[in-house]
Amino acid sequence: MGNLTTIALLSGGLDSATAAALAKESGHKVIGLSFNYGQRHRRELIAATNIAKHLELIEHQIINVNLAAWGGSSLTDMSQSLPDKGVVETTIPSTYVPGRNTVFIAIGLSLAEARNAQNVVLGINAMDYSGYPDCRPDYLEAFQNLANLSSKAGRLGEKINLWAPLIKWKKVKIIKEALRLNIPIESTWSCYSDMKSACGICDSCRIRDAALKEIGRSDLCSKK
Repeated sequence: MGNLTTIALLSGGLDSATAAALAKESGHKVIGLSFNYGQRHRRELIAATNIAKHLELIEHQIINVNLAAWGGSSLTDMSQSLPDKGVVETTIPSTYVPGRNTVFIAIGLSLAEARNAQNVVLGINAMDYSGYPDCRPDYLEAFQNLANLSSKAGRLGEKINLWAPLIKWKKVKIIKEALRLNIPIESTWSCYSDMKSACGICDSCRIRDAALKEIGRSDLCSKK
């Protein structure tokens, strides 16, 4: 897969940084794409910029898409409280943002076609966030079919591949891979809050910190 160009959807979190680094390791030229969508944890965009520099991406775009204009999520509506009781597998949490991944992947495909890229790499994960409908394998498969039909590249038989290398990985495996790839985990931002330091109690912090403790890296856990 060398000599390819890949668009990396780069949130600033650990998973997307790991996915982008895997593309780099495969010899791809990587373009980062991040979104200011009105999220309360806008600090993640600073992290995305730092990760793009660390990985020496050839380009990093930050696009404004104001999903907060209509809310519908505790990440985009400041009047809602963030969940802090832990993940409930049978429940779609309030941090689900309606249409977010559908919008982001569509824009990623647009950039990929404009830059003649062959892949869009995603850090989505169905193991830790099974409540999110747009992080599941069946969603990705359906979107791949749509991508093949909706683009000039796809119609010409030059499909743009939606690549989600982490989709079935446990968080411990992702962290171990991030460490192997020399990703500065302390520079990533996974917390849902808008505080100066990671809260340590939101679902994202809980999952990340539990995995870090499991591998003996409590030094990288959130500091409450």
